[in-house]
Amino acid sequence: MEAEQRRLLRLGRVRLVQGLQLAALWGPLAREGVFSQDMLDDIQRAGTPRDQARQLLIDLETRGKQAFPTFVSILHETGQKELADFLSEGCTSPQPSSIDIKPIEIGPRGGKGDASGRALPVQARTEKCQELDHPGTVSHSAAADGFRRNSNMVYVLKSRPCGYCFIINNVHFSRESGLSLRQGSNLDYEKLKRRFSLFHFEVLTRQDLTAEEMIRELSELAKKDHSAMDCCLVVILSHGRQRSHVQFPGEVCGTDGTSIPIEKIVNYFNGLNCWSLRGKPKLFIIQACGGEERDYGFQLDSDSSGNQGYGASLESDACPLKPSSGNLDEPDAVASLPTASDILVAYSTFPGFVSWRDRNSGSWFVETLDRILEQYADSEDLQKLLLRVANEVSAKEKYKQMPGCYHYLRKEFFFMTK
Repeated sequence: MEAEQRRLLRLGRVRLVQGLQLAALWGPLAREGVFSQDMLDDIQRAGTPRDQARQLLIDLETRGKQAFPTFVSILHETGQKELADFLSEGCTSPQPSSIDIKPIEIGPRGGKGDASGRALPVQARTEKCQELDHPGTVSHSAAADGFRRNSNMVYVLKSRPCGYCFIINNVHFSRESGLSLRQGSNLDYEKLKRRFSLFHFEVLTRQDLTAEEMIRELSELAKKDHSAMDCCLVVILSHGRQRSHVQFPGEVCGTDGTSIPIEKIVNYFNGLNCWSLRGKPKLFIIQACGGEERDYGFQLDSDSSGNQGYGASLESDACPLKPSSGNLDEPDAVASLPTASDILVAYSTFPGFVSWRDRNSGSWFVETLDRILEQYADSEDLQKLLLRVANEVSAKEKYKQMPGCYHYLRKEFFFMTK
């Protein structure tokens, strides 16, 4: 779209948002190829009619040189001649009202008032903030909410529930596996189940699954119809091992000691295998060791001594490393990702290293993640939240642990916290 056309859309945004008859536009916009049906579905999930109108105008700017004249033509076709002429004439027609930016007075008891000093009701203040499209005239939280609703760089979460959250909690392992009881994991399980229920996920849980059972359950979840959902979240709490990889390192263990590559798990949900999640965020949280190596860290000049007192209650989620078959390109370790977009895998530890779990308080990673989500999920996107988690966990003592993530997200992801 030409710069002048974008300028006209932005100049007339307030009037267009107030006046567009959206129901009449969807069919012609799809018919003329301005938007695909999937794009229109995303716009219609933006929220209120005004939110949808704003999102439509924002996305219209990205649809090529013919998008603007075609949009004007569709306005004529659908009986919205006044708005079509308004755009054709360069937004010179009188607007119903102009925005007069004035200092906000402080009313009684500290409330914001109108120009006469009278305090405005909360609802009136909110509506005024929502109508302003000019930066610097609204509070930080209102601006952030508006950005999250309107930006085409943020995943839209509007459905209730927003998606499935599937938690596998492996605690008890068979004697033949040689793997220890994962004491403290039930604390992690309860925290995450509660947290993601609050975030409007439909939480599904399974406990103590063999590798074959894990594969079957994950495969069945991927085969579900997610069309009415906006995302999917998989959480695995188990022992883990190091493994060669192309996209996602490591593997997790079933209660029989047999392990499953993380790549194989992720591939069940990619765009090739799970059609109803195409274009939607697919998130994976892995609380498991990435290997057997212990990280003792390095010396920093700092006054901070970090967290202490773990002592004898500290355990790792490491499995003995199985010898390689001699072929690093094993089929299940190099599963392809033909549609790898919209995927994030968060690991409790760096590949090759152990992940620490306290028998009395749960794993370092999940304990910190739950607290960070409680404090900051209202205002920060997932990647920033994971940075906070990594920073806090990395400062713990005596041993060190460095969480991280591999991601192929196209947009920012904000949890649905309200």
